[in-house]
Amino acid sequence: MGSGSPAGTTWKELDDRTLVELARTAGSGDFRAFDELVKRHRAKVLANCRYMTRSSADSEDLAQEVFVCAYFGLPKFRGDAAFGTWVGRIKVNRCLNYLEKQKRAPDQLDVDAPGMESEPDVRTQPAGSKELEALDERGRIAAVLDEMSDTLRVALLMRDLDEFSYREIADTLGLGLSAAKMRVKRGRAEFRDRYEARYGLREAVTNGPEDPA
Repeated sequence: MGSGSPAGTTWKELDDRTLVELARTAGSGDFRAFDELVKRHRAKVLANCRYMTRSSADSEDLAQEVFVCAYFGLPKFRGDAAFGTWVGRIKVNRCLNYLEKQKRAPDQLDVDAPGMESEPDVRTQPAGSKELEALDERGRIAAVLDEMSDTLRVALLMRDLDEFSYREIADTLGLGLSAAKMRVKRGRAEFRDRYEARYGLREAVTNGPEDPA
């Protein structure tokens, strides 16, 4: 993997910002820098797609779509936010589109995404041995989130997993600022109550951001 990386370093040693620049300037068919970005962020994107959509079957495809969109969107990525934050926004939009389509036509498959030639290989791979340790907890979290309504679950995940600001949540979901804050507050309370009732423990979804006034 280190072959072709700058100054004799390995791809793993490079930060996201450098990898983004290398991916932008890479020759046709050279996806090595972007592949490293995918490896770093795929686990979180895949888990969040699962949490947000409640669909294990479709989360793999959605995660792949997120990274394909990110790859072809690199020329427009200005670097104002971290790469992971930017990918998180793409993921939220893809998942919201998925949920909207499920509401309109729950029995129809999503056939709107056009095929793309010469795409990078961004398919998610099975979890490695280190990731297996977290699977039990992910399963518990997913089970609780599956019981929640889209209204509260989506706002909660946007705040505590993706670390959206309340303004970003409000703008994305078409809400007022106070309504966005209330959804997150209610979502946190419902998640904790359901988790405690199911497992006898009181835990948060993530170590999400603190809530400034």
